Amino acid sequence: MTGFTAKLDFQSRVPLYEQLYRLIAAEIQNGHIAEDETLPSKRNLCACLGVSLSTVETAYGLLMAEGYIRSIPRSGYRACHVAQLEAKPKPPDPVLSSSPPSSPGCQYSFSTSDVDTSVFPYASWAKITKEVVYQNPELLQRGPCQGDESLRSSLCNFLRQYRGVSATPEQIIIGAGVEYLLDLLLQLIEPQHTIALENPGYHTTYRTVVNNGRHFKMIPVDEKGMCLDVLTESNADVAYVTPSHQFPMGVTMPVGRRMELLQWADRRPDRYIIEDDYDSEFRYTSRPIPAMQGLDKNGRVIYIGTFSRSIAPSIRIAYLVLPPALLAQYRQRFWYSSSTVSRFEQQVLRRFMDQGLYSRHLRRVGNLYRHKVSAILQILGGMKNASIQGLEAGLHFLLTVKGQSEDTLIRLAKEADVRVHGLSEYYHGDGCPPSTLVLGYAGLEEDALTEAALRLRTAYENL
Repeated sequence: MTGFTAKLDFQSRVPLYEQLYRLIAAEIQNGHIAEDETLPSKRNLCACLGVSLSTVETAYGLLMAEGYIRSIPRSGYRACHVAQLEAKPKPPDPVLSSSPPSSPGCQYSFSTSDVDTSVFPYASWAKITKEVVYQNPELLQRGPCQGDESLRSSLCNFLRQYRGVSATPEQIIIGAGVEYLLDLLLQLIEPQHTIALENPGYHTTYRTVVNNGRHFKMIPVDEKGMCLDVLTESNADVAYVTPSHQFPMGVTMPVGRRMELLQWADRRPDRYIIEDDYDSEFRYTSRPIPAMQGLDKNGRVIYIGTFSRSIAPSIRIAYLVLPPALLAQYRQRFWYSSSTVSRFEQQVLRRFMDQGLYSRHLRRVGNLYRHKVSAILQILGGMKNASIQGLEAGLHFLLTVKGQSEDTLIRLAKEADVRVHGLSEYYHGDGCPPSTLVLGYAGLEEDALTEAALRLRTAYENL
């Protein structure tokens, strides 16, 4: 190298060694310093630039560490080979107007994904969290892939007592959300199997199945749940159902339909039912209906649930109960993995359950939602040409206003500063009942819920 000119900014906040490193690296990347070309000695570069020896040594050290230069004994420093990248023409910027503009938010929203966090047990949760953090340094270590055994044991006892689930702690897998567990489950199910999904049904379930490249069939839902005659004709191998409180129709699958569904699964050894126990914690006119998994005699039901609806959406702790055959496959294929839920969070939830605080919380939040149901019935129940369906359980309901299109109902609600969702959003193909909205009420505080319901009634009765 015959000469080297570099201009350093002594007033810059960027250290001099970093400026020098960047300049030489750029020269090598651009090909201005060729492969095997000798760089100035450290002392010559110090004299040329007016910097200290440590500045040049640090810059050369960085260049050597990243492979830009190498040191040759008694020969100094030489440039290494760095492949040159050809700059390609920059593609045109995407046309932003091609994307639909986002709709402005409304003051009130009947969202189906929110819950009421006003009664979240902050004091108890904080106290247990502090105890877990200070008393359990072993929780910093990696835990079992299925989740801590103590949590699985507590969860097993809870599900047996409150949901009638028949399982052992060994069958339970703890994971960060239903979506993650469904992703995992689809890897255990034979790739050639067809998945039967409820129509209408939950967006996330549909997207997860599609994103995994699985073949699926949409099966209509009637007043008793998934239609078995259509399911049988579909030649599906796996049925995904929400029997306790179907989303979004809000129907509960009676025991007769449940037994028929179990018989369908028993007819072939490779058939399974995925029971998503959606919103099973909340029933307002009767006792909670036991899970279908408790009726299963032959290991055909895969049970899945979450704490996101009963505690808070950010509590990303869900659970999967696998039949013995699929559990063996899971352990064979995923024995090396780690649990996706922090062991600290697992132990906080375990103590929360063991101390009876979770059961107490369910009663408290259940009473809160029961009051909201009463307010909804009082305001919207007496509307002319309107009917309500699905308020007996869960955290959402259907409102049908006869003689008006769904688009009209959504538009009038928006004009009243209330956001609502049409039932057609959850349908695939034809068959959607007309003039029907899906309204989630859990996330609205009682005063806001009353105001939002009054605005809807005023908007729709003024028609």
